[in-house]
Amino acid sequence: MDPYENVLLAAGAIALVAAWLPGRLRDRPMSMPIVLVAIGIVAFALPIGHELDHERHGEWFERATELGVIVSLFGAGLKLDRPLGLRRWASTWRLLAIGMPLTIALVTLVGLAIDLSLGAALLVGAALSPTDPVLAADVQVGEPTTDEDADPGTVEDEVRFALTSEAGLNDGLAFPFVYAAIAVAAAGDRPGLDELLRWVAIDLVLRIAIGVVVGVVVGRLLTLVIFGRSRAEGLAATATGFVALAATLVAYGATEFVHGYGFLAVFVAALTIRAAERTHEYVQTLHSFADEFEQLLVVGLLVLLGGGVVTGLLGALDVGGVLLGLVLVFVLRPLACRVALAGGRTTPLERRVVSFFGIRGIGSIYYLAYATTDHDFPEADRMWAIVTFTVLVSIAVHGVIATPAMHRVDRFRGRRHRVAEPQAAR
Repeated sequence: MDPYENVLLAAGAIALVAAWLPGRLRDRPMSMPIVLVAIGIVAFALPIGHELDHERHGEWFERATELGVIVSLFGAGLKLDRPLGLRRWASTWRLLAIGMPLTIALVTLVGLAIDLSLGAALLVGAALSPTDPVLAADVQVGEPTTDEDADPGTVEDEVRFALTSEAGLNDGLAFPFVYAAIAVAAAGDRPGLDELLRWVAIDLVLRIAIGVVVGVVVGRLLTLVIFGRSRAEGLAATATGFVALAATLVAYGATEFVHGYGFLAVFVAALTIRAAERTHEYVQTLHSFADEFEQLLVVGLLVLLGGGVVTGLLGALDVGGVLLGLVLVFVLRPLACRVALAGGRTTPLERRVVSFFGIRGIGSIYYLAYATTDHDFPEADRMWAIVTFTVLVSIAVHGVIATPAMHRVDRFRGRRHRVAEPQAAR
C-alpha cells in the first residue's frame, strides 16, 4: 500500500476507537487520553513508524497544539453558565493571581536545583503552570444550559467551575512568563532593568489588555452576526455548527494581528457571546461542534504524543527531570492552590480536589514548542523530556483518579443540598 493510504487507514481506525471509547470508559477509573497515548506508543514502536523530533518538527508541534488549544478555549467559554463577577468567580481569581505565579516560582526553583539555567527553569515553570482545557473534560462543567429558569449556582458545582474557568484563562496568562523566559535566556540569564520594564509594560500589561479588549469587541460583533437583532436573523438561523470554528479563528487571528494574547481573546470572546445569549439553543449547537472538532484534534495529538515518547522526546530525561515532574503533580500544584484558596468560600473537600487536578497537557507542549522555535535553548532536549514526562504523569494519574474523585464531589454536593432544602423550607 502507498504510505498515504496507510495513514488514512490508521487515522480511520484510531478515530473509530476514539468514538467507541467514551461509552466504554464512562464511570471507570480510566480516561481516553491514556488509551490514545498508549495507541501512539504501540503504533510508533512498530518498524513502519516515523521518528518525531522536536528540532525538525518543532514548528509543526507548535501549530498543531495551537489549534487544539484555541478550539478548546472557545468551547470552554461557551459552556460556563455562571455570569462574570468578582464574588462569583472568586476561586478563579485566586487561582490565577496567587496559585499560578506561585506554581511558576516553585517550579523555577526546583529547575534551578536540578541544574537548569535560569531561562530554561523559568520556561519549564511557565510551560507547566497552566492547566489544560483540552484534556480536562472529566473534571470540567458540562454543555451549556439554555433553560431560562436554571440557576447557574446549582448547575455548576464549584470544583468543576473553578477548574474550567482557570483552564480557560491561565492558558493566555502564562504567555508573559514564556516571554520572560525567552528574554532571560537571550540576555544570558542576566536581564537588565530595561528588559524588566519592557516585560512589565508590554508583555504583562499591554498584551493582556489587548487580549481582553479585542476578545470583548470581537465577541460582541460575533454575537450580532450570529444571533442578529431577532432570532430570525443572523447565522443562528442556519443552524450550522462550524460557525464556532469561524468565530474561534476570527477572535484569535484578530488579536494576534495587533500583538495581543490570542488564547485569552478566544476565551473572552466565547464568554461575551455566552453572556449576551443564554437561552438560544444555537449556543448548544456551537458548543457541540467545537467539542467534536476538539476531540478530533485531541485524538491525533495524543497519538502523536505517544509516538514522540518512543521516538526521542524522553531521550534526555534524567533523575532530576523525573523528580521535577513528580513534585509538580503531587506537591507544588496542590500546595500553591491550597495557599491560593485558603480563606475562600470553598469547602475543604473542594479545595483538595481543585488543588490536585491541575492537569497538564497540550498547552504545555505548545508553550515549549513556541519558545524553543523562537529561541535556541541549549537545554532544549532536557526541557522537552521534562515537560513530556510531566504531561504523561498528569494524564495517567489524573485520568485514573478523576472519575472516583468527581463521584465523591457529587455525593458531597448532594448531601449539602439535601441538608439545605429543609432549612430553606423552615
